[in-house]
Amino acid sequence: MKLSQLTAYLESLAPLAYQEDYDNAGLIVGRPDQDVYQALISLDCTEAVVDEAIIHNCQVIISHHPIVFRGLKKFNGKNYVERVVEKAIRNNIALYAIHTNLDNVLPGVNAKICETLGLQNSRILAPKHNLLKKLVTYVPHSHADAVRDALFEAGAGHIGNYSEVSFNANGTGTFKANENATPFVGETGKRHREEEIRVETIYPAIAESKILMALILAHPYEEVAYDLYAITNQNQQAGSGMIGELELPMDEETFLYHLKEKMHTHVIRHTAFTGRQIKKVAVCGGAGGFLLKHAIGAGADIFITADYKYHEFFDAEGKLMIADIGHFESEQFTQQLLYENIKKKFSNFAVRLTEVNTNPVKYFI
Repeated sequence: MKLSQLTAYLESLAPLAYQEDYDNAGLIVGRPDQDVYQALISLDCTEAVVDEAIIHNCQVIISHHPIVFRGLKKFNGKNYVERVVEKAIRNNIALYAIHTNLDNVLPGVNAKICETLGLQNSRILAPKHNLLKKLVTYVPHSHADAVRDALFEAGAGHIGNYSEVSFNANGTGTFKANENATPFVGETGKRHREEEIRVETIYPAIAESKILMALILAHPYEEVAYDLYAITNQNQQAGSGMIGELELPMDEETFLYHLKEKMHTHVIRHTAFTGRQIKKVAVCGGAGGFLLKHAIGAGADIFITADYKYHEFFDAEGKLMIADIGHFESEQFTQQLLYENIKKKFSNFAVRLTEVNTNPVKYFI
């Protein structure tokens, strides 16, 4: 298939618009129209991973972390980033990164951690704002169902676990068609009154073009009247970190053993025991220290993340336990998440999980 088909699917799972400002997710090396027959999935894109792709004849490497975070001015092989990009180009291997956009979607990196730990009722810890908009339009009764159906099919009307959400109110519209118009109802040159339904629905801002196209195609009027509103509501489907509950509480030491086993980590750096049972668990793959206040505010008993600095551990202040399990360890199951999703979507497309352990941190135990 074409690389563009694969990337379009990945971006439907984790829209690029949801990546953080500092990030560089998306197609880093390669042409959208190139043919791909096999993909290699890894957490990081290193020279060893590119070599593995060459050996197994993979045309694309899908990694969580982008190999390029900022602009490259020279390609003379002086560091591993330049060497990776150069080798990929020489061997016609596309490089695609799906990073903080996959962190920030509900069925993403953090959901996989929650699943691995056996958490229930998992939800976004810090939902994002300003990602939703509202559409208001006015439709004759005869076409209200058709317009609503088209809007819902295009992606409007989703709130949490509910779909096809709209508000509808009856009213009367007036208009007068001039000599150049071809009115759906009414006569040219005469004011017309039409009983209409005001339809309101919410939609993700990134889908605006698709939503408006669906509206215009389904609406019977020659000129479609509609209003768009920016809203500051939280989007419960997108944001940072997640929080869930254990089926049964555990004491802190028992939970740390559980955490170590499930997350395949050699060591856990943590704050002092609080003496409380662990029931509510907050997680954030990678460097999640910025979410500590959210974890405390949500009533978490423990916050699991990575890359904590010495003085940041003091910020727990006995309100919860902080557990730093390591960056690689916290995100390692992202590879399996991508593998499962791609195989489900493209059953005849070959997908491989890397056999290279790209973790740059080693432990002397």
